[in-house]
Amino acid sequence: MQTQLLDAAGTVHAFLNAVKAFDYDAAMTLIAEHCDYENMPLGKVTGPTGVRGVLEPFFSPTIANEFIILRELTDGKRVFLERLDRHQLETGWVELPVAGIFEVENGQITVWHDYFDAATILPKWPAPPG
Repeated sequence: MQTQLLDAAGTVHAFLNAVKAFDYDAAMTLIAEHCDYENMPLGKVTGPTGVRGVLEPFFSPTIANEFIILRELTDGKRVFLERLDRHQLETGWVELPVAGIFEVENGQITVWHDYFDAATILPKWPAPPG
């Protein structure tokens, strides 16, 4: 049985939906081993292990996540998203405007660069334990 690959936008949407649902196992199947993930201004990692190592701890204090897509442009393998990322914490919802660029090849994300103002969210984010 052959599996049909999603187009670039479908892959990105499936990835965001899996992250939203805290289904990191499903999300990481959509990240290529050589994926270049840069969360500007916070840093850069590579591949599913690196991406999961950033996302899982970051979202650990969240009760729910929403990724509201305000604008989207797909150009072949590239997907550009202007998003409003909303995260529900014990203290309420925190919103973060984000611009993201994804590149997709063979049904997996090979590039993911998000751009945002850290000062918008970090003062509102819970301090890590310890």
